[in-house]
Amino acid sequence: MSSIGFIERLEGIIDERLDGPAEGSYTASLAAAGIKRVAQKVGEEGVEVALAAVSGDRDETLNEAADLVYHLLILLKVSDLQIADVARTLEERHI
Repeated sequence: MSSIGFIERLEGIIDERLDGPAEGSYTASLAAAGIKRVAQKVGEEGVEVALAAVSGDRDETLNEAADLVYHLLILLKVSDLQIADVARTLEERHI
């Protein structure tokens, strides 16, 4: 699997965590808090990745970008969307 292919696998992992939440699951508890809280986390992570990029810290930028993608996948799930929907929209805009 390519690294980018892991995004779809991670989406499946998130689905599993939300469909059969384990006790103490961060993912399940965040989703249960509602879309407003999930959206807030996406916003927080977006700011953190931007600040890390401005500071020039490559490792921190990568870590914060990973957090942003993870939280975006949760937001998409609770919005009944998938990363494939985002990819399709990008493809329509740029091809």
